[in-house]
Amino acid sequence: MSWGLPGWRRLRGLIRKETYQIIRDPSSIAIAFVLPAVLLFIFGYGVSLDAKNVPLALVVEQPSPATASLTGDFQDSAWFEPRHFSDIHTAQEALRHREVMGILWLRSNFTRELFSGGPAPIGLFLNGVDGNTARIVAGYVQGVWAKWLVRYAQEQGQALSLPVDVQQRIWFNPEVRSTNFLVPGLIAVIMTLIGALLTSMVVAREWERGTMEALLVTPVRLREILLGKLVPYFVLGMGGQILSVAMAVWLFEVPLRGSLAVLMGVSALFLLAALGMGLLISTVSHNQFVAGQLAILTTFLPAFILSGFIFDIGSMPGWVQAITHVIAARYFVSVLQSVFLAGDVWPVILVNSVALVIMAAMFMGLVRLRSRKRLE
Repeated sequence: MSWGLPGWRRLRGLIRKETYQIIRDPSSIAIAFVLPAVLLFIFGYGVSLDAKNVPLALVVEQPSPATASLTGDFQDSAWFEPRHFSDIHTAQEALRHREVMGILWLRSNFTRELFSGGPAPIGLFLNGVDGNTARIVAGYVQGVWAKWLVRYAQEQGQALSLPVDVQQRIWFNPEVRSTNFLVPGLIAVIMTLIGALLTSMVVAREWERGTMEALLVTPVRLREILLGKLVPYFVLGMGGQILSVAMAVWLFEVPLRGSLAVLMGVSALFLLAALGMGLLISTVSHNQFVAGQLAILTTFLPAFILSGFIFDIGSMPGWVQAITHVIAARYFVSVLQSVFLAGDVWPVILVNSVALVIMAAMFMGLVRLRSRKRLE
């Protein structure tokens, strides 16, 4: 099993052959560099969990300086796009037709009940069709309401004692910017697809062109063939990863608080797992089209849904959570979000890196096992 000088020469020759193959067929270069840039651009700008410019109906039954002050705060807020309605029934019709997302109803007793200590003199109605957005809007309205209460009481010289004085401190993403959270996860999902696509067709291509038989009758060993195909695509994949990180930092302005060296080290482990999965697909299928379809179906969709990139894994049913443990992107998403937003959190990095090493070894082992059976 030792590598002698002839072995190194054969491996170097295979790497050179595969590199020339990549240069002659630039589709691999496009997959490594153009595809992640396009996907990151589209998803980075297209996917957002922020609720901005929410159309909000304002119904003021009896105008007063207090109602004017409160509606003015909503008018000045970047989160809302207030629209005034004369009565609650008209506003409810607008809510039914989805012209507004919610209704803030200031009843006729608003000013009288303002500091009476009784029930809140405002009503809030939200469209619950989109439950997530409704919860976000409710939080925004409560925030504006609480802030206005304190300020208005001070202006009126009245003492206001809120039942709970919440002093919020949001760590790691103080601007609560969803892009900071989504873009690192996007890198993992995109690189899963890129890594698998890069190698999913290399062995299938050899079978389709009839050159695999020619390789098998040479003194080249199986591990040299696999390594010769893996190394050039690993370099290409790392190039795509560096491009994605650069876009995240400079285009989407996501802070990189951890070490770039750590990020690249974990990226290399993840890429080995992704490339190994692509090679496994390539050894199973002898057809490039089928291999490409398999790569998309078995990598992109599971990574998108089950990696924790956008859906919280802890909120999934137990059996679905168990399935997520075989998705390599799950571990990479966790490391990327930690390194980008929190820094080098070693308990997170080490645990997930070990999982990636196991997954990479598993896929490479399956590739070797499967290839041996086919070559015998």
